[in-house]
Amino acid sequence: MGAPFDTGVTARPGARFGPGGIRQGSRRIAADAAWDIYTGENVFLDWAKIVDCGDAPLTFLDNTVALKQLDAAHKIASGRSTSTRKYPTPRIVTLGGDHTTTLSALRSTYRNWGQVSVIHFDSHIDTWDPKVLGGGISHYAGVNHGTFLHLAHEEGLIRNTSIHAGIRAPVMRPKGDVRNDIRCGFDMVKARDIDRIGVSGITGKLKRRVAGSRVYISVDIDVLDPAFAPATGTAEVGGWTTRELLSILDGLRGLEVIGADVVEVAPIYDNPGETTLLAAAEVVHSLLGLIVHNPVNSG
Repeated sequence: MGAPFDTGVTARPGARFGPGGIRQGSRRIAADAAWDIYTGENVFLDWAKIVDCGDAPLTFLDNTVALKQLDAAHKIASGRSTSTRKYPTPRIVTLGGDHTTTLSALRSTYRNWGQVSVIHFDSHIDTWDPKVLGGGISHYAGVNHGTFLHLAHEEGLIRNTSIHAGIRAPVMRPKGDVRNDIRCGFDMVKARDIDRIGVSGITGKLKRRVAGSRVYISVDIDVLDPAFAPATGTAEVGGWTTRELLSILDGLRGLEVIGADVVEVAPIYDNPGETTLLAAAEVVHSLLGLIVHNPVNSG
């Protein structure tokens, strides 16, 4: 489901066009020719029925109204009956939109499954206190793509067994932001950790952190280095390659993934080769695989 929303950004806008851009990047992924060279599986021809619900109809003129509309869209989509009695509740992969949209997705997963552990791929922590990021100007200003995880914690949507992956951006308060991040239930894997412990070390740490819980995976495309994903609102140098990210995602097989998203794709900043759009579409492909092949579904 698309979430065309980008009025919660603190840098470059444009992610409202992300859902269409990701779909455009997926044109080369044909359902009858998408056999994974590594696993020999085709997620589109497995047991699950995968449906594109289109974009949620959101206003661009009022953040508070738009997020209520997105809450409603998630409630409607997740309230549909599936054709599989064993798994009656649809599992949604959201195409963003800026990262604020994940708050609506987490509200939806909480309503259907209770608290979840979040694996948050990003260059930024996104647990900033709204009083710090938003300036305390208004409640409206405090709900944004850098505070949504703080708000999710305050609303009781997520477990204290969540974790960031790929973090490298500076914080605003050297001690206070990290303390608040821990209070919000997050551990952290930094981008350069991959140089020391490798892909398997990263996946091992992520899986140990969320073990025994239902998992929501949120991928901000800026977890990738701008060389691999220039089309994003708040790019940070020193990130992972597309191959590294895909390998890490593949390494998360075995988790009970009940929802996911790919956000902060702003097509206007991409190059003619559609580098970011292709990467984002492939990440969505990987996330679908995690959902379809998780142990609850395969059992």
